[in-house]
Parts: sequence; structure tokens; C-alpha cells
Amino acid sequence: MKYLVLLCDGMADYPVSELDNKTPMQKAHKPNMDRLAKTAEVGLIKTVADGLKPGSDVANLSVLGYDPAVYYSGRSPLEAGSIGIDMLPTDVSFRLNLVTLSDEESYDDKTIIDYCAGDISTAEAKVLIDYLKEHFDNDEFELYSGVSYRHCLIWHNGTLNVGTLTPPHDITGKPIKDHLPSHENAEKLYDMMVKSYELLKDHPINIERVKRGERPANSAWFWGEGVKKPLALFEDKYGLKASMISAVDLLKGIGKFSGMRVVNVEGATGYLDTNFDGKAAACINEFENGSDLCYVHVEAPDECGHRHEITNKVKAIELIDEKILAPVLSYLEKSGDYKILIMPDHATPLALRTHTNDPIPYLIYDSRKKLDGVKCFCEESAKETERYLPIGHDLMGRFANAE
Repeated sequence: MKYLVLLCDGMADYPVSELDNKTPMQKAHKPNMDRLAKTAEVGLIKTVADGLKPGSDVANLSVLGYDPAVYYSGRSPLEAGSIGIDMLPTDVSFRLNLVTLSDEESYDDKTIIDYCAGDISTAEAKVLIDYLKEHFDNDEFELYSGVSYRHCLIWHNGTLNVGTLTPPHDITGKPIKDHLPSHENAEKLYDMMVKSYELLKDHPINIERVKRGERPANSAWFWGEGVKKPLALFEDKYGLKASMISAVDLLKGIGKFSGMRVVNVEGATGYLDTNFDGKAAACINEFENGSDLCYVHVEAPDECGHRHEITNKVKAIELIDEKILAPVLSYLEKSGDYKILIMPDHATPLALRTHTNDPIPYLIYDSRKKLDGVKCFCEESAKETERYLPIGHDLMGRFANAE
């Protein structure tokens, strides 16, 4: 028995007027998902419990069968583990976004123009992070470069008691004044953010980006704080050898901490230009090399939701169906019995440009069973089944049970 989890990050949405009042899932041409849905178990699931922040960290832990109330302490430690940082129990880690801020004279008066600095390349970002390291790294703080705009700050002997640190994708286009670190324990974080702007605004990398019509990565932004918290091994929980295929450090970190084989795909970016074909090939290769379960995470729908890219969100779903699901499904159909779980981790509505904890649609297809499913895999059809799973971290046990 082979198991495929196709996690379409942020795919769920609300009806959009520009899409004839349909959601991107309804509008997208996704013949493979819809074919499976006709004989699959389809319903709604609550991956993020009320009271928890609806981030990809909490939601993906839930999908993988880890109760966030037990295993979650913050997003950044998972990302830190992915990029090889060996955190001490006394370390606190923070996600560092390279963002684009407006050019008002006072830092507090600025607005977040872009939470990802125009999807800055990893190579450019490393130059900027290395430059910041020269000014910030000391016995207390250390910066580490990651992928694209996503990086890490380690605060040795730090504290989690820093007040509210706002994810920058939640306030795109808004003034930052009411979202800056304000707790007395976060003064050093605030000072680094202010200084980062002074250091980065005229950096040669950013001068060249502006000349090319691209957005400058002119400030660091800290959020997602947490401490290291071990995960139970996935194979011990479910008896399955598993592989993680993702472009983003968060998912790689979850995979690493849970003992999954973490696969790096060349050209995987986390956006619409990602190497879809490479992810499909990597998945098939992992099955061929002995993995029982492949968790293929695709970030593109989420990024399009944050950026209010309506057409691109539809396109992202179509590309997942065509370039990942189609070839992997073809392989599985020739390989014996198999099960497929397709779902987002959370909704990222275009209208809101951020995550919600709404119940989201899921699909479980079992090649040995033909159920009465639905014609279109989407939010509305999932709701109409009246099948609802209120506890997200119970789903993996339901899916991984081969009986």
C-alpha cells in the first residue's frame, strides 16, 4: 500500500466576484482531483482549533497527526531545524522576513509594501543577511540565511515573553505603527528592525533591484517566535516510512524532526514558478526507493492568496493537478493498492490576503473502494456531504489505517 498526501497550501477560499462568484477550487480545471472525488470520501475538517493562530505551522502539524496543543511552540524552531541550526533549550528562534517598507522618514510611519520583497532570490537574500550578520551577530543574537525571503534569528538565553509579533503577510499594505514590537522585552528586536532599514535601504543589491523595477528588501521583520520541541517519530506513530517534499523550511523542519526523509527538489521556490515536474518526479522516486508515504507540499496557492493574485491562484491549482497529481496518479495506478489524501492546510482567502481557521475540504481516495463522492472537489461540495471532522490531528490516523 502506498500513500500520497498532496497538500495544496492555502487552496481553500471564498467565492470571488471576478471568478463568477466561484472559489478558485470551483473555477480551476482539475480533472484528476475531480475524477478521484467522484468515488472518494469528501468532507470538511477543522485543522486549526479555535484559539490557535491559523498558520501553516499549526495546520500542517495537525494534518500530519501531531496535536498542536502538545507539539507546537512556535513556527521558527521548525524552520531553524530545517536549515541545520542546532538550537539549545535556552534558545528562542524568530522568523526573519526580508520585507519591503515604504520610504517615510520615521520607521514607525512606514507601511509594509511587500511581505516577501518581491520574492527576492535566495542568492541575493544571502548577501543581505550576511551583511546584517556583520552588524548584529554577537554572543546574544545570531542570524541565519534561509530560502528567498525566509530567514532566522536565534536569541541565546532569550525569552518568549515579547508581546505580540505580527506576521507581515497579515498587514500587507497597512501602516506598521500599531504592529511593531512594543513589549519591554522586545526592545532589542525593534532596534534591530530599525537599524536593518538604515543598513539595507542603500545596499548595492537593493539599488540594482530598484533599477530593474523590483522591490527592495529594505528591512528585517521578526515574528513566529518559539523554542525547540521534539516531535514523536512519524514511523513510530503510523508504521510508515515517509518522505517530505517541499520548498519551504517550515515543512522541511517538520519532516526532519519527525524522522521523515526530507527531499530537496532543484528549482522548488514556493511560488508559481516552482518546479512542479521535479516534485512529481521526486515523489515517484521516493516511492521507488521504499517510502510508504509521500507528503508533497505545494506553497503556490497560499502565496497567490496573500498577494491577491486571483488568476494565478486558479492557475496554481491547475498546475498541481496537471503536473504533480497526474503523473504520480499514473504511477500509483500501475503499482498496486494506494490511498490519496488531497487538501489544503488552511484557507487563504483572496479577499483577506491572510489565513483563516475555517473548516477546509479534504478528499481521501482508496483504490480498493468506490464510494459515492462528489462531482467537483471544492468547498461547497465538501460542505454538502455533511461530513465534518472537528479534530484535525485525527485525520492522519484515519488515512494511514490501511484496513
